[in-house]
Amino acid sequence: MKRPKVPLQNPKEATRSGRFVKQLKGYVAFQPAPLPPEPPIVQDEELTYLLGQATHAVGKLSGLAAIIPDPDLFVYLFVRKEALLSSQIEGTQCSLEDILNPEAEPIPDGARTQDIEEVSNYVKAMNQGITRIERIPVSTRLIKEIHATLMQGVRGSGKTPGEFRRSQNWIGRPGATLMSAEFVPPPPDDVERLMSELERFVHHADRMPPLIKVALIHAQFETIHPFLDGNGRLGRLLITYLLVLWRVLDKPLLYISYYFKAHRTEYYARLMDIRIHGDWESWIKFFLRAVFESAEMGVQSAAEIHRLMSTDRARVQAGDVSPTTLHVYDQFCREPILTNPILVTRLNSSKPTIQRALEHLQKLGILHEISGKQRRRRYAYGAYLDILTRDTTTRMG
Repeated sequence: MKRPKVPLQNPKEATRSGRFVKQLKGYVAFQPAPLPPEPPIVQDEELTYLLGQATHAVGKLSGLAAIIPDPDLFVYLFVRKEALLSSQIEGTQCSLEDILNPEAEPIPDGARTQDIEEVSNYVKAMNQGITRIERIPVSTRLIKEIHATLMQGVRGSGKTPGEFRRSQNWIGRPGATLMSAEFVPPPPDDVERLMSELERFVHHADRMPPLIKVALIHAQFETIHPFLDGNGRLGRLLITYLLVLWRVLDKPLLYISYYFKAHRTEYYARLMDIRIHGDWESWIKFFLRAVFESAEMGVQSAAEIHRLMSTDRARVQAGDVSPTTLHVYDQFCREPILTNPILVTRLNSSKPTIQRALEHLQKLGILHEISGKQRRRRYAYGAYLDILTRDTTTRMG
């Protein structure tokens, strides 16, 4: 993965974020200072404005759960959208349609199959974490459990999933070594201690605004890089876990990875500026912009989907249609790609009855068939998919 090349500071120098320490083998690794930063974060006029903007936008997004008839519908889809976007940052090539496409034909491309499995694991990890934080605190134990789920059966599954690393890792261009890497995280012997310090900061009672605190935690986690693989995805999962835990979000509706993906070069550069220059403030401002824009897009998407479904449901009901047709339409509101056999099972109906409903919805222009085959035909709610996939192919800055 291409990242901006930045010069390392003199190993003897230190910033408020930590210092680079020369190791016995000759390479230089970063040793992060504990959180919160000292001296404290400077909350200037710009940061204050961005914090207010982001907090208001997240409040609107969280409030959707109270006014939307079926908020779990949006959770189901937005979690998959965040999973896809976060995985795309790491180089996966699958699409949202791949993730939502039931009974798809086997994909001969093994790499793409792995991509789909990685995104599916992210969804499992998200759901597992949201459920677990209701019973146990966010801790190194929970983080290891989630990592094991995230890495199960995919690339990197041989790199001790669920366990902190016992060897030195590094970040750099293909072919880079410890001596030529852009960034070398702290040595493995320090990881357990550093993660324990981060856990204490997570649970420390303070008056720090939650969005600023989660920005610090995400950056510190990525700097520690406690696992041999999967650190980026898990670090982004932590953002959602903490916002739900702290009741900033009622449900995991924020797909912040959209912004990180669209501004990937700046994302990595801001993290490096923390390590080299101790510039926490610029990172926090970047993070708050990400929260604001992602939350606003979530609210806009939810509003568009709600309007679309209200309009289309009225169109369906306008004619003399069977109750099955309405039930089939409702199923597509939950999952925009479905098949006849799945609908037969879910609605406990016959194949001909379901097929008549599908054909009626096609005539209305609500559904279209996407497989182009006579068997294993798949139907999609096209206008709905257009809204969902609109920002999953964002060009990366």
